[in-house]
Amino acid sequence: MSCAAGKITGVYRPRQPLESDFHRLVREQFNDFQAVYDRCYARKFGFWRPVIARTVNEFLRCGDLREGFARVRCPDCRHEFFVAFSCKQRCICPSCHQKRALLLGIHIAEDVCEPVAHRQFVWTIPKRLRVFFRFHRHLLHRLPNLAWKTIREVYRAVLERDDLVPGGIITIQTFGQLIHFHPHLHGLVTDGAFTTDGQFIRLPRLDDELFLQLWEQRVFQLLLDEGKIEPKLVDQMRGWRHSGFSVNRNVRLEGADQAAIQRLAQYMARCPFSLARLIRITDTGKVLYRGEKTHCHRFPEAASEDLFGGVSRNFQVFEPLDFLAELTQHIPNKSEHLIRYYGWYSNKTRGTRARAVASAGEAVAAAPPAALPSPTAAGARRRWAALIKRVYQTDPLRCPRCGGKMRIISFIEAHQEQVIERILRHCGLWSEPPPRAPPRPALVLVPSNRVAEPGLDLDPEFLEHQRWEQIELAFEA
Repeated sequence: MSCAAGKITGVYRPRQPLESDFHRLVREQFNDFQAVYDRCYARKFGFWRPVIARTVNEFLRCGDLREGFARVRCPDCRHEFFVAFSCKQRCICPSCHQKRALLLGIHIAEDVCEPVAHRQFVWTIPKRLRVFFRFHRHLLHRLPNLAWKTIREVYRAVLERDDLVPGGIITIQTFGQLIHFHPHLHGLVTDGAFTTDGQFIRLPRLDDELFLQLWEQRVFQLLLDEGKIEPKLVDQMRGWRHSGFSVNRNVRLEGADQAAIQRLAQYMARCPFSLARLIRITDTGKVLYRGEKTHCHRFPEAASEDLFGGVSRNFQVFEPLDFLAELTQHIPNKSEHLIRYYGWYSNKTRGTRARAVASAGEAVAAAPPAALPSPTAAGARRRWAALIKRVYQTDPLRCPRCGGKMRIISFIEAHQEQVIERILRHCGLWSEPPPRAPPRPALVLVPSNRVAEPGLDLDPEFLEHQRWEQIELAFEA
């Protein structure tokens, strides 16, 4: 595929998710994983969250023509093809999550960020404290506010003005390079602050230590207030040579570099795992997964030891159920927001500015043709065809036979099973659904009337019930 003289070329080929090794692994192993979760993984990863099963089941339907599709036809030569519906799930479907990241990057670069310099922030916490955020997920969502208060306090102190407002976008990431649990934050923050009338004041060169001291203090105070740690532990960790806290803000983006802002926003919202790094899945289901490259030219901080949680190796061999356990812990709960907008970039502040402009009757000057928004800007960018055209330089609605403009003529929904089967059989696209293996008999658990939420304060009886010796015997059976 190529793009010559601004003309979109290439032929669109729909993806085939059901043929991927990853889809096969999830399809064949997930029922076993769910059956043994309480015994094998609850102690380490926390109680079973129903959102995991719902999300995985939706993912297994993603891209399957048997679950419904859109019919696309060329009005000139009558050539047509089908586009399967997507699952729109986060952190489990590589395709749908990547679409979210692409749309977020476009939105942040074109609609949110002002044409001023920005910096990327990366906030991390010590390994010793990460367990509290694994078992108490609500604490994760307290961290962005702590990071933002730190930024605002340092900026105002350095610039010596309490009325200044920086702009920031902060995302929560729970994963390291080998998809292990490593909660940390990424931020895209203005390298300065705005006055109430919109004037931007640049920030002088600063030492990261100013941010680090406040960040460490606020995280400790959060856990103290929640009763998760004691003051004795705080004193002990502050005496360490390396506390495990870090704040990195080495990456600076110029205001005119909109493409770099878009790439960074996509990096901040990326999927916990990548199919490109999933090297191989053996016949027995073992997963060979490699980490990111040692050096990242685009974002050097991505290669830092803190961001990867101190992992020195660059690959991991997983048992199939262990891989699913590591992966599914990153699935967020329903309505759980992983992206926050603050200060000058908050939804409220941007809405107030937009209403002020509208009430004042300020008209937008006509832009020259070269500055007009691209076809994917604003609402059009969210369309399936426009996004593919923007990313892959291929127009999926360009007829491969006659070059005409194709149109979506109908939607066939999942409840129309007989219609779907009749159409797919007529077109030679029907195939029996791949089987989902039931749990192996030796792994089926006896239902229990007791419900417990695992944590650090598990009672001895419940811990005894989950002894690894019993689990090993179950697998051997």
